Amino acid sequence: MTAPQLWQGVFFDLDGTLADTVELILCSYRHTMEVHLGEILPDERWLSGIGTPLISQLRGFAQDEVEVKAMLETFTVFQRGLHDDMVQPFPGAAALLDQLRANGARLAVITSKRRVVARRTLEVCGLWDSVDLLIAVEDVVHGKPDPESVEKALSALGLTDRRSEVLFVGDSPFDLQAGRAAGTLTAAVSWGPFERQTLEAEHPDYFLETLEDLLRL
Repeated sequence: MTAPQLWQGVFFDLDGTLADTVELILCSYRHTMEVHLGEILPDERWLSGIGTPLISQLRGFAQDEVEVKAMLETFTVFQRGLHDDMVQPFPGAAALLDQLRANGARLAVITSKRRVVARRTLEVCGLWDSVDLLIAVEDVVHGKPDPESVEKALSALGLTDRRSEVLFVGDSPFDLQAGRAAGTLTAAVSWGPFERQTLEAEHPDYFLETLEDLLRL
């Protein structure tokens, strides 16, 4: 029987992967569209871009950069008021991170969220002290699906030469594209907002039905 892989590094997306935040994100989107466009648009229009930077998503709805900035303010203020009551970790997240660390893996969270929000999400979920590194949207010039954020995590954790022993876990095609472009292995999760067919089109190395599956690869 083949022994499970002992990863040198495991990188995680945050929203939809470690933290159950999708309904909070959708509530903030609906509110922002109603305030600025006067109507609530279909959720599918927002869900298709989850995993990319917030400001990039808003540009798809705004007429100009002035409106983008106004939408960003509306979205972030509204989200801040609901955040702590609507965010929770996915089952097994804390135990998984602790076990991976015990196995010697370096752990990073790579997110398109702003650092202050991402840190708060990790704190509310009880995961902040379980990760070695947070790469947020402010830390890169090019967000996912560009590999810059993954490359930065590899460098910061001294894993640049051990890409085949690093796994990037995410719920969106943008996560999988970024990990593959950076040379890591990739794992898609089944509990995010994207359909399995969409994720399988990115040819992930693994597909996880639960977080615990990662320990049994």
